[in-house]
Amino acid sequence: MDGNSAQKLTPLVRELTRVFSNYNKNSVFLKKNLKETNNFFREIRQNYSNACASASTCGATTLEAGQLNCVSFPRDEEEYLNSIVGSVPYILVLGQDCPARYQLLNCLLGEKLLPLGAELGGACGPEGGTCKRRKLCFTHGRQTRLSLALPGQYELVHQLVAHCGRWDTVPRQDLEIQEECEDNAHRLAELEITLHHMLLQEAKIMVVPCAGVQTLTQALDDCLRDTIPITLYALSQDSVTQEQAASLLKIRELLPYPICYVRVSGPPQPGETASPEPGRPAERGALYKQLVSLGLLSSGAGNCSCGAPSQPHGSVLGESVDRLHRLLGPFARQVLIGQQVEAASRLNALHCLWLNLFINQAFDLQRDLQITPRRLEYTREKEGELFASLMAIANRKQEEMKDMIVETLSTMKEQLLEDAANLEFTDIIVTQNGEPVTSKDIKSCIQQIQELIVVQLNQAVATKLTSSVNYLRESCVGTLERCLSSLEKSNIDTSAHNVTSNHLKQILNAAYHVEVTFHSGSSVTRLVWEQIKQIIQRLTWVNPPAITPEWKRKVAQDAIESLSAAKLAKSICSQFRTRLNSSHDAFAASLRQLEERHTGRLERTEDLWLRVRKEHAPRLARLSLESCSLRDALLHGKPKLGRELGRGQYGVVYLCDSWGRRYPCALKSVVPPDDKHWNDLALEFHYTRSLPKHDRLVDLHGSVIDHTYGGGSSIAVLLIMERLHRDLYTGLKAGLSLKERLQVALDVVEGIRFLHSQGLVHRDIKLKNVLLDKQNRAKITDLGFCKPEAMMSGSIVGTPIHMAPELFTGKYDHSVDVYAFGILFWYLCTGSVKLPEAFEKCSSKDQLWNNVKRGSRPERLPSFDEECWQLMEACWNGDPSQRPLLGIVQPSLQSIMVRLCDGSDLKSGSLEDSN
Repeated sequence: MDGNSAQKLTPLVRELTRVFSNYNKNSVFLKKNLKETNNFFREIRQNYSNACASASTCGATTLEAGQLNCVSFPRDEEEYLNSIVGSVPYILVLGQDCPARYQLLNCLLGEKLLPLGAELGGACGPEGGTCKRRKLCFTHGRQTRLSLALPGQYELVHQLVAHCGRWDTVPRQDLEIQEECEDNAHRLAELEITLHHMLLQEAKIMVVPCAGVQTLTQALDDCLRDTIPITLYALSQDSVTQEQAASLLKIRELLPYPICYVRVSGPPQPGETASPEPGRPAERGALYKQLVSLGLLSSGAGNCSCGAPSQPHGSVLGESVDRLHRLLGPFARQVLIGQQVEAASRLNALHCLWLNLFINQAFDLQRDLQITPRRLEYTREKEGELFASLMAIANRKQEEMKDMIVETLSTMKEQLLEDAANLEFTDIIVTQNGEPVTSKDIKSCIQQIQELIVVQLNQAVATKLTSSVNYLRESCVGTLERCLSSLEKSNIDTSAHNVTSNHLKQILNAAYHVEVTFHSGSSVTRLVWEQIKQIIQRLTWVNPPAITPEWKRKVAQDAIESLSAAKLAKSICSQFRTRLNSSHDAFAASLRQLEERHTGRLERTEDLWLRVRKEHAPRLARLSLESCSLRDALLHGKPKLGRELGRGQYGVVYLCDSWGRRYPCALKSVVPPDDKHWNDLALEFHYTRSLPKHDRLVDLHGSVIDHTYGGGSSIAVLLIMERLHRDLYTGLKAGLSLKERLQVALDVVEGIRFLHSQGLVHRDIKLKNVLLDKQNRAKITDLGFCKPEAMMSGSIVGTPIHMAPELFTGKYDHSVDVYAFGILFWYLCTGSVKLPEAFEKCSSKDQLWNNVKRGSRPERLPSFDEECWQLMEACWNGDPSQRPLLGIVQPSLQSIMVRLCDGSDLKSGSLEDSN
């Protein structure tokens, strides 16, 4: 055969070429997504691992390093995806014997390339027999040629019969291994047949060698390396022998893929109807029943037009070569798409997992940015309150202590005198007969007596003082300690942990331990000792007195009478205040240091929050959109665009009859002009798709990225969603009854509440974004601006007349949806789409915004019900904190509906008219 192969574009060739071509195109997108996903994880890991290492060298750990250096591509998932993406698809031909395999190969390529029948010669079977035909590999090339090559290595220098002249059919001698051949490399070589053929441009074809050349296990092992085989098994007989059945079971065990069994020749089997009546399936033959009995096919497997997997392996049987394209095309698509769908699904699951982690992390970062300054302020305020309370105790208790000391001395005097009379002195020898002692001993005795009095007096003072401090600990110190502990745990400087808490404890100790045991040298002790010395000086004697109980009682009585309760109370409270001031100053200084450290940490936290919102999450969301769209396209194909239904700022909406077994559908085509729009769209899709289904939200069925949109001039994202009857704007123009309008209001509130419960803010509630079904029940659509609060960057978005004033400041929350509902409710109450007078007079968007910021709102119409008007005004209050929660709005609407619409079903008219 010279030049190009004279290929015949049979239906089978065209169908298989289309299947492999689509697989290869999808593989390009899958490889690109996997590569970018790997790059994403690698960059995240490298960046934050470096940040962590850098922080470690300076003795600290960074918040962002701790949170993001764990982001990684799971090893098992990475290996699996790389194996799928790196696998090459090809057709693997097996069979009962060589004639069956060769006949199937000729059928695949649409021409007689391999010899059949008598020209082939030789016996062939599972055991090989006398047949020793090589492994064949068909590849694409511009010129037709044959060569011998070791698999995956190099071409052998060998003269083939085909090289000697022109050929149409591969010479039998080149297919066989001669008995006299002793070269082991020559015996293992495969015959490569290069053809300029359409099918071979997309996939190689391999025909296994005879069992006498290579065992079945070895042959399949060689063929399965980094490949995805479309396995065909050619059957030329009406049944399989016991040896062939064992071989088939072995193949099923070795192959992780389904098999297409093809009967390549022979008349219709007994019991099989050759041409069944239209609409009536052909009866199954003996071959089919035998394969089912062997467990190689499931009942019902066969010529399936959809190619859906069937048990146990998704294997099928084609009982006619003439109709093989109807079976083999769907079968090949089933095998190839099944692998790509699994890979895309796993990749998308990984994207969603980490994307949700980033979103949750954004919430944590935002909460940290909001809560930490409040905790610091709370700690400062509460410590100030505690300090002021303790100082008040010190001031207030001085007079109480004076009275308490006088009272204590009065009630304890007799007991103190008795204790003093019975006091056993230490380090002084007192004789039993009352002999005099030295002056030095007398002073020591007097000192021990006064210490006895001071200790007992101090116990009473401590009990009185700490009873008030205990109340403070129970009332406010617990919350303050927990708040401070939380601040210190999140402090990045581990060396400064618990410093501020220790100063707080010192403040409390200032109250608990004011001379609980009067140490020598304390101010109170010195005061008492001065008073005692005056007693000693007043004691006049010529000779030292005898140490008797009466003398001890006399000394104690003089000491008690000489004590000044006022001076003692003043001294105790002065100590208390001094310690309080010292501990308070130390606490304030350590809190300032803690605040400075948190300020630096919060700057890094805010930077990380910005990167999560602006870089990491959007980039991962786009990869998620691509992997999900690829999976949807593989499963359901590209949707067909019908007539245009509407056109907006960011896309065109088309009719779509059906897609993915859902109908009718609407299709929104969006052509993102730049990366920012791509990222916004990807995040919108993720938020919408992640939401559980809800009756008050339009269901998003899926997405497909169309790389040939507009004739290939642009790339569009096709969002396929539930199709409803009309939007609220059209519904109001056509006329809705009061009951229907109030029900729409309830439906919208229910939908917004559900979004808020999922942590999302819609930010664009308006007439066009509320769709009605045929029963005029409402569903919210177009989540283009919908985001979690933690992911909002403060951008000004929405429709001007529905935008809350704070949207223009960039600092807002979910209450903007309550404001927008208030404006929407105004339209529902009027029953028309006419602009409010205050807005209609505005000549430009800027003028409208300025008026709204100055407090301009829709006017009250005479027909408005009072309760409805109050609800509107509450919802569009300029102060977000004063707007009602939707959990309050909903029952209010229900009450209004019961009151105004009991038995009413008017098609038009005002609220008052409907009463």
